[in-house]
Amino acid sequence: MFKKIALGISGGVDSAVSALLLKRAGYQVEGVFMRNWDNNYEAGFCSDERDFEDATFVCRKLDIPLHRVYFIKEYWNDVFSVLLEEYETGLTPNPDILCNRYIKFDSFFQHCRNNLGFDAIATGHYANTSFGPFLEKYNENEGVRLLQPTDKHKDQTFFLSQVKQFSLRKCMFPIAGLLKKEVRQIAKSEGLLNVASKKDSTGICFIGKNKFQDFIEEYIETKKGLFIDIDTGQVVGEHGGLHKWTVGQRCCIPSHKEAYFIFKKDLETNNICVVSGTKHPALWNNICVTGPPHWIHSEPTELVNNSVLNCYFRFQHTKPLTACRVVRNAEGLTILLDNKLRALTEGQFGVLYKDGECLGSAKIKDICHNLV
Repeated sequence: MFKKIALGISGGVDSAVSALLLKRAGYQVEGVFMRNWDNNYEAGFCSDERDFEDATFVCRKLDIPLHRVYFIKEYWNDVFSVLLEEYETGLTPNPDILCNRYIKFDSFFQHCRNNLGFDAIATGHYANTSFGPFLEKYNENEGVRLLQPTDKHKDQTFFLSQVKQFSLRKCMFPIAGLLKKEVRQIAKSEGLLNVASKKDSTGICFIGKNKFQDFIEEYIETKKGLFIDIDTGQVVGEHGGLHKWTVGQRCCIPSHKEAYFIFKKDLETNNICVVSGTKHPALWNNICVTGPPHWIHSEPTELVNNSVLNCYFRFQHTKPLTACRVVRNAEGLTILLDNKLRALTEGQFGVLYKDGECLGSAKIKDICHNLV
C-alpha cells in the first residue's frame, strides 16, 4: 500500500538512520530537505547549508535520491508572523509546535503527496502511532493515535501535539522503537560518520548564532517599562521590553542584592511584576485555563459527556508528566494539576497524555495565581 516514501531529512542522525531503516525494510525512500528561512533577510542566519551538505552525504551513502523544497513564504505567514504577534502581546509562544502543524505536517506533507507523488512521509521524530512505525497496522477505516516512543527521554510527541489526522495517518516514524544511543550506534556501524556524533539541533534554526533578543528586535518595537515588586508595590528597576522576558526567568537588577524573578507581564502598562526568590509561592500554580483544544484522534469520552478527564499534563517537553483533572469551559479547558508547577506560562501549549497516548494540546490563556 505504501511503497514510495518521502523522508524529511534534516542532516541530523535521527533522519539519517530513519532513511537507512526504511531502505532496509524495502521501501522506495527518497530524502526531501526543507528550507524554511531566507538567508538574505538581514537579521536571519541559518545553518541549513551545512545541514544540506550532511543530508547530501547521507543520501549518497545510502544511494537514495535527494530533493530540496522551499516553504519560506508558508513559514513566514503561518509560523514567524504568529511568533511576532504573540511576543508583541506579552506571550511566550512555541514555534516548534507551530512549525510541525503548519509546515512539516501540512505544507511539506501535501507537497510530497500531491506534487512529488509519494505515498506517505516519514520523519526522524521520536514518536509512534497506533498504525506502527512503518504504517504496518494502517487501517483506512480507523483514526490514528499519537503514541509515545520507546525513548521517553527523547520523546517528541509534545511538539507533534497540534498535528492533524490527515497527515499523521500517513506518516512513518522509523526510530520509534529505538533509544537515542542505539540510533547513534547504528549510524556509526553503517559509516554515517558525518552525522553519527552530530549534536541535536536546539532553538529556532534561522536565528543561528545571533542572540535571540537582538534578532527579535529587528521585527518588534522595543518599549521600556518598570519592574514592580508585587509584595511591596515598589519599583525595583527598569526593563527594555516585554518580549525579552518570560515567566520564571531571573532578572538581574543592579540596585538590589536579592534575586528577582518574572511573575507576570502587564500589556496595558508595559510593566513587569516580579517576585523575590525562585521559590516564591506566586511562581507555583496548579490551575490553568486554555483556549480551544486540538484533539489528535478525537475528544475524550469523559469530556464529551461533560465529565472529568483524568490524565497527565506538561507544558515543557523536558519536564515530567504531572497528573491532572480536565473539564470543559465555555471557550476551552480548565486544567487542575495534582501538584503545583513552577512558571506556568501564558502562550505555551498544555499537552495532555493518557496511557502512553498524546491526546492533543491547547494554548494556555490564563493562570490562576497563588499570591499567598
